Amino acid sequence: MATTSIMPLHTGKGRSVRRAIQDSINYVKNPAKTDEGRLVTSYQCNGEIADAEFLLAKRQYIAATGRVRGKDDIIAYHLRQSFVPGEITPEEANRLGQELARRFTKGNHAFIVCTHIDKAHVHNHIIWNAVNLDCDRKFRNFLGSSRAVRRLSDTICIENGYSIVENPKPHSKSYNKWLGDAAKPSHRETLRLAIDRALEQKPTDLDTLLAELKKSGCIVERRGKHITLCAPGWKKPVRLRSLGKGYTQEDLTAVLAGNREHTPRKVPAAAPAAPKVNLLVDIQAKLQAGKGKGYERWAKVFNLKQMAQTMAYLSEHDLLDYAALASKAATAAERHNDLRAQIKSAEKRMEEIGTLRTQIINYAKTRDTYVAYRKAGYSKKFLEAHREEIALHKAAKDAFDKLGLKKLPKVKDLNAAYAEILSQKKKLYPEYRRARDEMRELLTVKANVDRVLNMEAPEAGREKDHSQR
Repeated sequence: MATTSIMPLHTGKGRSVRRAIQDSINYVKNPAKTDEGRLVTSYQCNGEIADAEFLLAKRQYIAATGRVRGKDDIIAYHLRQSFVPGEITPEEANRLGQELARRFTKGNHAFIVCTHIDKAHVHNHIIWNAVNLDCDRKFRNFLGSSRAVRRLSDTICIENGYSIVENPKPHSKSYNKWLGDAAKPSHRETLRLAIDRALEQKPTDLDTLLAELKKSGCIVERRGKHITLCAPGWKKPVRLRSLGKGYTQEDLTAVLAGNREHTPRKVPAAAPAAPKVNLLVDIQAKLQAGKGKGYERWAKVFNLKQMAQTMAYLSEHDLLDYAALASKAATAAERHNDLRAQIKSAEKRMEEIGTLRTQIINYAKTRDTYVAYRKAGYSKKFLEAHREEIALHKAAKDAFDKLGLKKLPKVKDLNAAYAEILSQKKKLYPEYRRARDEMRELLTVKANVDRVLNMEAPEAGREKDHSQR
């Protein structure tokens, strides 16, 4: 798995810019670590004199822009990229390092890539000049740059068939909780254990109990009405009453008098977390399983760049469990469908209002004509002369009968209802678009994951389709 870290390089105390650049580049070019310099490559600079070229570019930048920074000036950026032992050759690691640097700086900055092989894990040291190739701008480190370079490194690794870190998020537990069973007992826990052991000696009273504690190495002192203890190896004394229920002076006196039974406090053991299925692990194992003919056939019909984006999405959104991914995709689809149904319902109601409004207007415009037609005894001659108006009037009456309207609404009220529904529909659209985009993204990611986990299935389907053609 590849890991990355990015560090801005400053001059530091007592160093000139020249010395600072030389020290940094000389360290990463160390022949003992780079196979006598064989694993040193560069871009838009000469690897042997990269320090001098970086310095010259900086001077040209100052001359062109007049911008001079103080001790906080960043002269270059140092990026480390490490790989899992045994997974990649030094030459391939160096190639990936070059691609990472070129894509991250967009080819606008000179850089040097040095692959170190002195450790069990092959790792790259990449240093790029803060000044760009045109010597008129500097690379600006931005908020989230570490995350961006990690995602780019992951993408490049996946595109080339190498593993990535399954869960790069730092833990948020306290140090002792993180240590678990290896954590050192607290001062009070040590004192409670000492009291438990002293009580096993069956002391007759409190003074005898304190004497037993002194024998075990504890420092016991009486300060007024309070008794303080300090366990061996600790410096700050603790009052007896602060040890909690069952260990106060009153509790211990009652136990020694036989009025109460002492129950040693047990530190609750944390239940082991249920192992989580990690999609990144499953996908990487699938991609790297043998890399035989099945993998080659699959790779021809599936873009590895698309898979890299998929894995970056899973990691970024913490969707490392397939059930969680499927659930979120289903929820997103349900939300999209619900909003779509609301919009369709609004459109249908708007269409109904529009149709009703048109019929009411037609009815009003043709009413006098139809009344005259009726007074003429439904004359055929009158019908021929006013056929279109009479047809509109009848169509309006038929529409009202179908709707069961006994009293026609006012056009003004219909216009107000139409405007209100239109306003609600417009408010739904931004949320609908977001829900649609989220659903499409999640369904695409899920489809990509399914294709990898069932690598042979898409290929078989395609072969069948070709045969039918």
